[in-house]
Amino acid sequence: MGKSPAKKDEGSKAGIRILLVDDMPEAREGIKKLLQFEQEFKVVGGASNGREGVAQAKELKPDIVIMDINMPDMDGLEAAALITKALPMVGVIMMSVQDDTDYLQRAMMAGARFFLTKPPDMDKLYNTIRMVYQQYAPLREQFERIAQGVVIPAAAEEPTGEGGRAGHVIVVYSPTGGAGCTTVATSLASGLMREGIRSLLIDADLQFGDVGAFLDLRPQATLVDVVEAIDELDIDYFENLVTTHNSGLKVLLGPPRPAMGVSIRDEKPDVLPILLEQIASYYDFVVLDVGKSIDAVTAGVLERASKIVLLVNPSLPSIKNTRLVIDWFDSVGFAADKVSIVLNKAVDPRQVKGVPPPERIQQFLKRQLEGTIPLVDERIILNAVNKGIPVIASDRDTTKSPIKELTALSNHVYTALMGEEKIVEDQEVKPARGGWFGRK
Repeated sequence: MGKSPAKKDEGSKAGIRILLVDDMPEAREGIKKLLQFEQEFKVVGGASNGREGVAQAKELKPDIVIMDINMPDMDGLEAAALITKALPMVGVIMMSVQDDTDYLQRAMMAGARFFLTKPPDMDKLYNTIRMVYQQYAPLREQFERIAQGVVIPAAAEEPTGEGGRAGHVIVVYSPTGGAGCTTVATSLASGLMREGIRSLLIDADLQFGDVGAFLDLRPQATLVDVVEAIDELDIDYFENLVTTHNSGLKVLLGPPRPAMGVSIRDEKPDVLPILLEQIASYYDFVVLDVGKSIDAVTAGVLERASKIVLLVNPSLPSIKNTRLVIDWFDSVGFAADKVSIVLNKAVDPRQVKGVPPPERIQQFLKRQLEGTIPLVDERIILNAVNKGIPVIASDRDTTKSPIKELTALSNHVYTALMGEEKIVEDQEVKPARGGWFGRK
């Protein structure tokens, strides 16, 4: 698997068409002057509030919208949601004088592809526009073909990648901390393993990943080393960088320090989607455990995913945040069957007052729950962590919770992606050498 650097898309002959939306005329003019230094940038319009921005976006159909968050009449978050819903091929870059995680997450949920602080650094502004334009190229091409009445035949389902494997990418995500993503991701990656099936687990929580702690892994190489070698990466070198768990599961751990993860997020936000394009076809399943913030890295990984396992807990903040994420998924055009919603840490509402039952959660989310994992004694999780094995492999008795439910989830995801059932829950399970895998 050779790797050539990602092609730089400089825009069509008409240039990258940009709409500026800001209630301050001097701010719009300042950004316009910065963009005039690069020939491929073409400012096609300017609006003074979100409502005008939505109207101009629909009329002008720019490639990029650069929009302030705080504006009168209609703010940038509401406008971004309307623009991305009406024009999914348009990339939205949000700007604000306030640089904090809450603004970033709200902007991403509204449909923005990236977030910049005001006043923007010139080089970062240029690089962000080019990156967002390039990432939206497939959507633009798709809508152009639709407009021209060109029908593209469905691609064959057989893997076409260089490695010849299925290459399914599964992202375990929750917008709420403490939802149990690492527990589920490690167990899912382990539970998907079958004879002849290759699985890879990536800790993509760039700042506070826990996969290494959960599986008791202390590798010499991490995602940081992969990022540094991304332009010359081949599969042999990549597999020298990943760690092999005792169960045989391949694991790529996240950055060892939060600052390293922040550097990746800010300087190379598209590196994980690029990595997945390079290595996915050498594995049947690539499972990613991502952080809760919807930054550019997480958004890119979610777009690339074959399946998103969206975890929700039976608490009002978790349910509310999950509803916001589902709305965002809908606004960017994710197919409904791409997302599997799983209720984790579920409790019996008849025994615990104030906990909404699954039926109420489904009604609020307007989606069916595809799985339920009960809340269990924390000592069960700690016992698995102390042994350095996934929870799914922590006991020989596969009828116990949560092993039974995690096994069912693995079978469900396997069947949904591979098109055939591989039932393992009724077979003897041997947590040999600290790990677990199902057999055909």
